[in-house]
Amino acid sequence: MTIPVAEPEALAPDTLRVTPLGGLGEVGRNMTIFEFDGKILVVDCGVLFPEEHQPGVDLILPDFEPIKHRLDDIVGVVLTHGHEDHIGAVPYLLRMKQDIPLIGSGLTLALVEAKLKEHRIKPFTLTVKEGRREKVGPFDLEFVAVNHSIPDALAVAIRTPAGMVLATGDFKMDQLPLDGRITDLRAFARLGEEGVDLFLVDSTNADVPGFTPTERSIGPVLDQVIGKAPRRVIVASFSSHVHRVQQVIDAAHAHGRRVAFLGRSMVRNMTIAEQLGYLKVPENVLIDYKKARDLPDDRIVYMSTGSQGEPMAVLSRMANLDHAIEPGPGDTVILASSLIPGNENAVYRVIDGLTKLGANVVHKANARVHVSGHAAAGELIYCYNILRPKNVLPVHGEYRHLIANAKLAQDTGIAEERTIVGSNGTVIDLKGGVARVAGQLDIGFVYVDGSTVGEITDADLKDRRILGEEGFVSVIVVVDSTTGRIISGPEIHARGVAEDDAVFDDVAPKIVAALKEAAGNGVRDNHALSQIVRRTIGRWVNQKLRRRPMIVPLVIEA
Repeated sequence: MTIPVAEPEALAPDTLRVTPLGGLGEVGRNMTIFEFDGKILVVDCGVLFPEEHQPGVDLILPDFEPIKHRLDDIVGVVLTHGHEDHIGAVPYLLRMKQDIPLIGSGLTLALVEAKLKEHRIKPFTLTVKEGRREKVGPFDLEFVAVNHSIPDALAVAIRTPAGMVLATGDFKMDQLPLDGRITDLRAFARLGEEGVDLFLVDSTNADVPGFTPTERSIGPVLDQVIGKAPRRVIVASFSSHVHRVQQVIDAAHAHGRRVAFLGRSMVRNMTIAEQLGYLKVPENVLIDYKKARDLPDDRIVYMSTGSQGEPMAVLSRMANLDHAIEPGPGDTVILASSLIPGNENAVYRVIDGLTKLGANVVHKANARVHVSGHAAAGELIYCYNILRPKNVLPVHGEYRHLIANAKLAQDTGIAEERTIVGSNGTVIDLKGGVARVAGQLDIGFVYVDGSTVGEITDADLKDRRILGEEGFVSVIVVVDSTTGRIISGPEIHARGVAEDDAVFDDVAPKIVAALKEAAGNGVRDNHALSQIVRRTIGRWVNQKLRRRPMIVPLVIEA
């Protein structure tokens, strides 16, 4: 659903305004702002990882434009859990104002603080846990335990005089979690009895029927694969998936293997998790990867980053033989994660590369080495029936997920007009138990490209794609500034075009003729002459070579 861009009307008194700035229509950069009585509460501030059509981009941030000039009105940022798509953009927000308070669980804040340390930012933090209530500005916050693929995840109930909002963050209803911490459905039921006016609910698996399998179901598979592996084992997972790492450590220990962490984020996050007691490591199991190379091949498990095929991550570098650990025949590689939409090609390239090196690659398609951290349709229906929310805003998912989630809500009796399928920038006003769309902001992508933030545009990315796919042609012509007569050239050079430069000999006379005609018509403007050159060679290349390269004409006046 696309809502036409329309500036929202002024916020009425005693009305809560809810605006997602990311996470709708995409799996990533989750961020939603809540405004009441002139104050703003932010829930989550994550990043989106680039796809192949965004070459050179490191990260994609939420669009901070709607709050950039209202930073003093922000009373806090609630972080539901420690995954990058919920916390990764925090450093970029705090660069704008460092004293914005961060609110979250112990593990979540520890992961954020480690990230902020790299940006030389020391944040103001408030550690909370399930069952706790905090008054932050005009917002009365209550935190509820939810189960996810990282410990210490929280849902948050936001109470204001305009009504109550429940935002789940990412969650599922694993009844046998490794840490024994289940989604608190009793708290959900109590909030439902009080009255949930707007339900912001995770949509990622809304189109998956039934229930998400338990995390425990992976343990026996990992144990079997690691137990049968003849040589080295390399397991790739998200660097924040503490439960998955715990199961790998347990399986390795059971079979007399030691574990070495690979990848800066993996080492950092697991060190934090162990220090805080979320990761239980038997004595003498962990070993530095440099020392691990001295162990027999059948006595080591490497736990690495790169499960999404990221070019610079450990697993991709291994597949390209660009890492100290080089997989080979007899090695076993386990991809213990799901595929984030858009990463499929990159992941399959890594799988092919590892297979070509002789490794046995085990992944979700051929063994149960991953279960999702998100609630499937059956679990979402349970939540709707328990909560009976007055209004629903599906969040965190591509459009098919949002629509599927809205349909589930309607199946449980919630009216269609009370299920809002919005997009990033959809402005929703809540008052008196009624949520309505009050406008649509024009929300864009903010690209992190090396050291620059927000400087790269979609036009720049289009140029990069053209350069990568079609090549580059430059044309240099020197003309007399008085008469317009050609003094030198045209010199034509191409890069990334299969044909030899000699092929352009046929078009050179056409460029000369076009410039001569322009000179006869009195055209002397440098830009106009450049455009004539561009059009002339562009038409010729398209007709003769069936290509659309980037064309850079350079007309020099002498």
